[in-house]
Amino acid sequence: MKLLLIGHTERYPVEQLQMQLFPDEPSEFVTHRFTGDGTVSSLSRGKKYLTATAKVTKGGKTGFASRRIPLENADVRMTRRILQQSYYLAATKVLGTAPPWGALSGVRPTKLSTKCMLEGGSETDAAKLLEKTYFVTPERSRLCVDASKHTLEAAKLLEPGDLSVYIGIPFCPTRCSYCSFVSESIERFGAFLPPYLEALHREIAYTGKLLADSGYHIRSLYMGGGTPTTLSSPQMKELLRAINDSFDLSRCLEFTVEGGRPDTLDEEKLRVIHDGGATRISINPQTMADDVLAAVGRKHTAAQTVEAFRQARAVGFEDINMDLIAGLPEDTPEKFADSLSQVLALNPSNVTVHTLALKKGANLFQNRTVLPTNEDVSQMLSGAETSLRAHSFVPYYLYRQKYMSGSFENTGWCRPGFTGWYNIYMMEELHTILSLGGGGMNKINLPAGQLERFHNPKSPQDYIARIDTILHQKDEIFEILHKLAQQPAPNEEECE
Repeated sequence: MKLLLIGHTERYPVEQLQMQLFPDEPSEFVTHRFTGDGTVSSLSRGKKYLTATAKVTKGGKTGFASRRIPLENADVRMTRRILQQSYYLAATKVLGTAPPWGALSGVRPTKLSTKCMLEGGSETDAAKLLEKTYFVTPERSRLCVDASKHTLEAAKLLEPGDLSVYIGIPFCPTRCSYCSFVSESIERFGAFLPPYLEALHREIAYTGKLLADSGYHIRSLYMGGGTPTTLSSPQMKELLRAINDSFDLSRCLEFTVEGGRPDTLDEEKLRVIHDGGATRISINPQTMADDVLAAVGRKHTAAQTVEAFRQARAVGFEDINMDLIAGLPEDTPEKFADSLSQVLALNPSNVTVHTLALKKGANLFQNRTVLPTNEDVSQMLSGAETSLRAHSFVPYYLYRQKYMSGSFENTGWCRPGFTGWYNIYMMEELHTILSLGGGGMNKINLPAGQLERFHNPKSPQDYIARIDTILHQKDEIFEILHKLAQQPAPNEEECE
């Protein structure tokens, strides 16, 4: 769809919302009047008010809407807000439906509810903000507020100098058809795994020395991927030994290893992971329907998932997460509900319900595979929420992605006492995240809520080749952290 801006240059907030509400229509920015499908977003300044107007045309239908604010309130934030609101109200007249997340296009909607509550607002105030200002449905605002309560709890656990660490293993047994992450199948790229681990051991040791001299402490640690358990038991044992030798984990609240694929797990490997200090593990079936597993290229069965879970319990894991994905090919609301019932029967501590995000790098996108409808996905998610709440699970974090079926969300659910701390610290950007390994992103929290990002190379091959540059980058990161540690903490007057 075409997009024309008149009287302003705030392209991003309008274009992002257009891409979300019309995901099948590529957005095209234009500078001249046009005919046919598209959007005209205008901003005009009167004597007393700043007015945003939107005209959205699609398939012969046109919607108009406008929002205004007093000039004295017309800062950048409020200007962007009325641009989004006017666009949303015009677009929904064309769509005829109200999207679940209203006028929000960002990936972290909980930041709004969390900020409201941190500033003294009640849960009701936070829900009202989401529903009245951003047109979020009551069901989604409840998810946000419930998750924000866990964010507030996570923030209270932090002390000055706390940070979290992510260690990436960008290898998988095979590549799932929905996957767009940076990971290589061990079938094709297994030869890169030993030199990759050699380089990763160097980065771990180097970062460990920098950490020991910095005064910073690890609050949570997450090993993800890819599929970290693609490693053999001896490789995993050596990696965990390197982590424990290099990092002081005495103040670590949670150490997660993402087991991911049940076909990469056995009792020996699970015992290695448990004995190596991991306190939490993910065993991710994505579905318990074997025909759906086959449709997405997962080389395991539901029975293997059950057996992997049993083995994890046998070696001593009490904190086990399981992932499901709503919207996979060949799935139906009935089969998804059955998958969730089978997962709940195992009594995991966490269940993460993802919504399929169809990225361009995934085979599902390339092959134009037929997928469940948005209505089916909505039924899957609403049924999951009802069932999870009935089993005493509550949402503790959530986030959104582009190109998600129905513009829904990913939600992590936990039983009382099993909040996933790393997920909150990473997604809510409560403190610095150090990332090691291929594809990792270091996010350094700066004053006033700003972030400075440092990327590790995405592919294992580039990571191996550029390991010396990566180590030098860690020096730069710790120089920034050192300067931050020297800054005095703000007093209450400064906070106000």
